[in-house]
Amino acid sequence: MINDILNEADAKMAKSVEATREDFAAIRAGRAHPSMFSKILVDYYGSPTPLQQLASFTAPEARVILIQPYDQGAMKGIERAIRDSDLGVNPADDGKMIRCVFPELTEERRKEYIKVARGKAEDGRVAVRNLRRTSKQNLEKLEKDGEVGKDDVTGAEKRLDGVTKKHTDAIDDMLKAKESELIEV
Repeated sequence: MINDILNEADAKMAKSVEATREDFAAIRAGRAHPSMFSKILVDYYGSPTPLQQLASFTAPEARVILIQPYDQGAMKGIERAIRDSDLGVNPADDGKMIRCVFPELTEERRKEYIKVARGKAEDGRVAVRNLRRTSKQNLEKLEKDGEVGKDDVTGAEKRLDGVTKKHTDAIDDMLKAKESELIEV
């Protein structure tokens, strides 16, 4: 029982860390990359569809992304979705593909992105801590129901704290890497 609770907590915490990693990938640094478009939804024939499913991406230069829609009919919707997103880029349509040229990041914009990254990291840490609290409550319930002893629960809580620390440290490491990526000019 205790191992099941701890394994479930570990797996869910790993998913929270992965979600935070995806959020960090969507934050723009100095270079343009396709994962920046992962959160954009396009109105494709009346249903919101992820942009990644509607087009292929190439990055011929550090600050340029070319988007080649699979369906030319989706071109205007893709262009509108990119323009309305928070990427701060104005897409240019040449009839066959969409070119997104990202402007050089200003110092002010870099600081804004660092704040956004810190917020996303804190959201990830909160999610991990919430999972810890839920698991701790499940362990205490086992003890209260008389299924396991107090010593077993105390040992399991220490292991749970170690798992929690491992995942929050992973989020902190990702934040440091993202901050250094944003600071470098």
